[in-house]
Amino acid sequence: MEVNRDEAERCIDIAAAALKIHQPEKALRFLEKAQRLFPTEKAQALLDLIARNGFTPRHGAHSDFSDVSGPRQRQAPHEDTKPEEKPSDTSRSYTAEQLEAVRRTKQCKDFYEILGVQKDFSEDELKRSYRKLALKFHPDKNQAPGATEAFKAIGNAYAVLSNANKRRQYDQWGEEGRHPSSSGPENGHFEPDISPEDLFNMFFGGGYPSSNGHVYTNGRMRNQRRERRERPRDGGLAVFVQVMPILILVIVSALSQIMVNSPSYSLSFRPSAGYTQKRLTENLKVPYYVGEQFSKEFTGMNLKNLERSVEDDYISNLRNNCWKEKQQKEGMLYRARYFGDSELYQRAQRARTPSCAKLSEITASLH
Repeated sequence: MEVNRDEAERCIDIAAAALKIHQPEKALRFLEKAQRLFPTEKAQALLDLIARNGFTPRHGAHSDFSDVSGPRQRQAPHEDTKPEEKPSDTSRSYTAEQLEAVRRTKQCKDFYEILGVQKDFSEDELKRSYRKLALKFHPDKNQAPGATEAFKAIGNAYAVLSNANKRRQYDQWGEEGRHPSSSGPENGHFEPDISPEDLFNMFFGGGYPSSNGHVYTNGRMRNQRRERRERPRDGGLAVFVQVMPILILVIVSALSQIMVNSPSYSLSFRPSAGYTQKRLTENLKVPYYVGEQFSKEFTGMNLKNLERSVEDDYISNLRNNCWKEKQQKEGMLYRARYFGDSELYQRAQRARTPSCAKLSEITASLH
């Protein structure tokens, strides 16, 4: 499906990076995942490359490649190797620099130090710092001991500091001297609303959190659905207690819709139920739809005030869409530069931001 294309591209990028550091098993896993999500010729070409180099997945089997496009090089087995000896686990290789970076992160005293920003940071500084550190400590890139915990701490730090309310609470209660990545009850006030992996995907994959997200716990990633299946089934009363808030919410929502009048206009792109008459605002020529009795109910100042609300809502929607378009484009550019993917870089450069263009056009007309 088209919605899985960005995630498939990310899997291909990870696979290409794994081949460069001699990890064909990992590359094969991500390429197969990419083909399941969104089949592409690029992923198939890399799969064919692994097959030509003689790699066949089995327990204890490892093949090394000098380069993604280089000739086949297979390690010759030592004659004196005992049958019970197992080959070294190359998939867990890491450098001394990565290990030292993990150690420094674990020694940080607060979220500000983890992200390397001052308390008067700007929004752009916070985003730049998170992008740099998230790429550096992501478990697919950094496999040093403790890297997963460091990646989780970086995500938690950004999730808290980017939220004005949580940041204000953290500044007030964060002087206890507890490490930000601890999961004890004392630190429950600053639990983020999004998992580190979902936050990473928002920045670099162009996607948004899904209900089947993964959670890092004690250095391992577990699937939330699997956890829910493994939980023992509660009795009928417990199920009713869990469902009761949802029932109350549905009832309150239904009552509110009955008691509250329908909006006077709709900003949809086509007619809808109750909004069949198309109009344009007098100032910015913003299209909107109204009901059949609109002309009788709104005249003079009432009409001007309503059209001002229409234009404010329209500009607000443009700002939100513009921000999303920029985030997606910046994420693609970062991935392209980091993995050296020229094709992805060109695609990111060509990516359009229509909402931003329309917003600039309106801003210019107002001055």
